[in-house]
Amino acid sequence: MIQARRFSWRTWPVLMFSILVLSSGCQRARVDAPDYSRPLPPGASALRLVTDPARMPDLSPVARQLASPGFIQALGRSLEWYQIPSTRGLFPVAGISHAHAQASAHALEQIAQTSPGQMLDQLRQEFDVYESVGWDGGGGVLFTGYYSPVFKASRTRAPGFEHPLYKKPADLMADPISGEVRGVHPSRSELEDSHSLAGTELVYLPSRLDAYIIQVNGSAKLELADGSVMYVGYSGNNGHEYTSIGRALVADGKISADKLSLPTLRAYFASHPEDLDGYIRRNDRFVFFREYSGDTWPAGSLGFKVTPGRSLATDKAIFPRGCVVLVTTDKAPTGGWALPRSQLMLDQDTGGAIRAPGRGDIYFGIGPTAEASAGRQAAEGRLYYLLLKRDRVQGWYDRMNQPRP
Repeated sequence: MIQARRFSWRTWPVLMFSILVLSSGCQRARVDAPDYSRPLPPGASALRLVTDPARMPDLSPVARQLASPGFIQALGRSLEWYQIPSTRGLFPVAGISHAHAQASAHALEQIAQTSPGQMLDQLRQEFDVYESVGWDGGGGVLFTGYYSPVFKASRTRAPGFEHPLYKKPADLMADPISGEVRGVHPSRSELEDSHSLAGTELVYLPSRLDAYIIQVNGSAKLELADGSVMYVGYSGNNGHEYTSIGRALVADGKISADKLSLPTLRAYFASHPEDLDGYIRRNDRFVFFREYSGDTWPAGSLGFKVTPGRSLATDKAIFPRGCVVLVTTDKAPTGGWALPRSQLMLDQDTGGAIRAPGRGDIYFGIGPTAEASAGRQAAEGRLYYLLLKRDRVQGWYDRMNQPRP
């Protein structure tokens, strides 16, 4: 069994649809793509201050989007998160303190209440722009998409519903602040073969592949056999590294890289059911779940709802949480819901394959339409963080903490 220690992290991310069909660093169309999953060198920072005017992004889209309802809603969730005392223990990251990040978000909330012209002037006067160093130091970041799926399920084992999701074991070891799993825990195969999770079943799915897709995605809306709805989300994992079965199928010549998608995976395993168990067991990571209320689902790594088109997942070991970011991509995906080439977002989530400065994952929403859009999102671009100039932080922080009349 998993060694004894209580896991107390309140929530965890909605993980990526894209990492099921795209490995962290493998584009759909090429197997010789840049190594977007290349880790940050030891001691290096994932962010650098933009000082060269040629590298400075156009801030006009920021001013246009700053007061948009979806962005303001997402910004409010980051501001709520910063007010939780335990969040201070997650900073500094990339040289950014909790006060710097919080004051920056507050300042943008206040600037959003001014006119568009004033917004742009204040952005330039008050803010610095930092960029991700990207996968190779040149700033290149691969942006994929994720979504929250909808599945049929049953609270009890029944004919047609025999493949469970499991609750988190009571003795899972994890850091109480960051949620990072500690120690060595059984692999997927060891857990399944030992039957040590018997009695912790949360809900049952129609197929092993459905249950696995939810494990990879980390979240799902479940339409239950009794007509009710259940929301499940991430509660922990066994600490093993994630392995993409999509990439494994491409490497084995089962699916061509340019055809790789979730429908293609489903079609392959429908035609070759004998292969499913073997490929699933190549991924040693095993994910545990708990039930969420509809008011808090789907929750990102901040413990608040993620917002379609406004919440971004990054590597939280190297990027500061909750910050306002500008995502620019070199091309927009075709068909479905395509994001603009410059989109203002909040860094509010993370995931198993988002482990490097060259990766970002954009949340697209719930259900089949969001799935189609997320599946089409795969474009290189740049990731910028909007943070107050260092000599402006104290002033904004003091104003933020003044008692309201």
